Amino acid sequence: MRHGGLLVQGGYVVRTGPLEELRRCYPEAEVVHRGKALTPPVVNAHTHLDLSTTPRFQGPYPAFIRHVIAHRSSRTPAAVRQGLAELQKNGAGAFGDIAYNLEGAAWLVENSPLPGVVYLEVIHRNPQEAEAVASRLAHLVARLQRRSRRLRVGLAPHTPFNVSPPLLKRLSELAQKEGFPLQMHVAESPEETELLTQGRGALQAIPQSLGLPPYQDLPGLTPVRYLAKLGVLGPHLTLVHGVQVDEEEVQMLAQSGSRVVSCPRSNAALDCGEFPWALYLKHGLEVALGTDSLASSPDLDVRNEALALWGKVDPRVLVRAATRSGYRTLGLETPRITRGTPVSQVQSW
Repeated sequence: MRHGGLLVQGGYVVRTGPLEELRRCYPEAEVVHRGKALTPPVVNAHTHLDLSTTPRFQGPYPAFIRHVIAHRSSRTPAAVRQGLAELQKNGAGAFGDIAYNLEGAAWLVENSPLPGVVYLEVIHRNPQEAEAVASRLAHLVARLQRRSRRLRVGLAPHTPFNVSPPLLKRLSELAQKEGFPLQMHVAESPEETELLTQGRGALQAIPQSLGLPPYQDLPGLTPVRYLAKLGVLGPHLTLVHGVQVDEEEVQMLAQSGSRVVSCPRSNAALDCGEFPWALYLKHGLEVALGTDSLASSPDLDVRNEALALWGKVDPRVLVRAATRSGYRTLGLETPRITRGTPVSQVQSW
């Protein structure tokens, strides 16, 4: 609602509506302006809490990957706790987190006071081991889910190039069969597209610098087209970033029912390009917002992602992305501001 307002009495919302209408009906009520928007608690649909103690980086995406690898020892349960504390301080209503190690994921599922999804990160390129790895991961998801207080447990195949094709297909099949969600970094940077379509570029040099085999048998397709060919797209899958796409690919995502999370400040910091909001809105995709991590963004407050786009994207779209779309992406019921809502549950931007 543009130019909306809340009538508050005794710490509770007693009426909502257009501000001018409320002023006519209650002329003696004090008018208190609270920034650009009033919403239920926002949702950070994509973050890496275990990167909360990793130094912040700004520069090309391939260099960021090297930066994260160099600081991987800092990805500890203590970093997870610090990141979760910041989410709570910012008033997040729910979150989606990529868990690098099992210890941090186990702590989250047993201790998080917030609802959401923790996705176990998967990096595995050996196609011969796909079935064994998929079976082990499915059992791990089920075991953690039994221990969880408020979080759903899913998997996060890291990228289309860091998980073998048979493992990607098997994880997608298991997610649909067992009902757990997947979240994957897809079409994030120009370098990712260059690697998948041409087999070269700055990302190709990373495994070789670590003494690992180079990326081989690459599909010669863009990331979204590759996932479509594998049959991986669908409502069980959330694509994060989705910057490097064309209109046909956005149509593929819309038709498959795949979900999308945008992380605009991280994309800007890592030279990934700008998320094509007009294309996604044209084809009816509901986009959520995430901050990525403190290694690439200044904070974990998803409202600041929206405010960074204020004036460029319809503010109603941004409010939906930070609230309703985020809850839906994580499979949660969306809270509403109605008569009887405590003011403490209303966030101002």
